[in-house]
Amino acid sequence: QRQVSPSPFTMGLGVGDNLPGDLELMIREDSTNVTHTTDSLFKGKKSVIFAVPGAFTPTCSEKHLPSFVQYAEELKASGAEVIACVSVNDPFVMREWGLAQKVGDKVKMLADGNGAFSTAIGQIVDKGAAMGKRSNRYAMVVDKDMKVEALMLEKEGFGETSAEKVLEFLKK
Repeated sequence: QRQVSPSPFTMGLGVGDNLPGDLELMIREDSTNVTHTTDSLFKGKKSVIFAVPGAFTPTCSEKHLPSFVQYAEELKASGAEVIACVSVNDPFVMREWGLAQKVGDKVKMLADGNGAFSTAIGQIVDKGAAMGKRSNRYAMVVDKDMKVEALMLEKEGFGETSAEKVLEFLKK
């Protein structure tokens, strides 16, 4: 399978590294914010994790998240057991964004409220006064043992981290 190496602008998690199991993300479930570890979310399951700089932002809402919703069944047929969207937003916003985008059970909407997950994997960036600290836009494929098989990064724009690119990797 093709491996996509980290781009030079990051010093974080890369292909061949293991995703730490003790990192925490939140999901709004039944009127409650529930904290999950990366182990509980991804260990033992081939996973596709993608991140966006912000919920309800143009590229994230018009292209990135919709690509994973559109191709969810094909991604799962190609081996993905979990498809998860991470954003440095609170769990309330992630839930509402998922509802607005009609995600259903196709994509787990994971809140990285304080940016600790994004920081730990080396993907936190400062977007200035308008957005503050956010995640880089990326997509990664993690195997059942939580080893990063592929990492697609974008410094600007959108395309390299789409569901279509992840699908290309999974089909090779």
